[in-house]
Amino acid sequence: MPFDFAPSDDRALRGLTAYHDGLAAEEIVRDQYVGQGAQVLETRWRRDGAEIDLILQDADGVVFVEVKKAKTLAYAAERLSMRQLNRICLAAEAYCGARFPGELVNMRVDLALVDGTGAVEIRPNISIM
Repeated sequence: MPFDFAPSDDRALRGLTAYHDGLAAEEIVRDQYVGQGAQVLETRWRRDGAEIDLILQDADGVVFVEVKKAKTLAYAAERLSMRQLNRICLAAEAYCGARFPGELVNMRVDLALVDGTGAVEIRPNISIM
């Protein structure tokens, strides 16, 4: 039956909703950076098991942005793991090595938090502790 919705359909719908929420959050964050004069170099760039949501260039250099969305900004901040941050940093180094071979490039990793209302908080230059 083509319209027979099983419990797994609920899970698929939640996944699809989360995916589109994530895209919307990335768009909000991208627009904020562009509004401040940054140029978008890549979106959802992937390499070696890591994905970088946004790669931008601003007056200070190349900015790698991880976007996290949750009901609150605090919950969004909790969603970044050290393992994920390590993968992002390694991917950022690979990106700069491939895109700017032999050049010294100023780069940083920002964490962009988006809550359920669309409010954004940027935490610039996060690091591995």
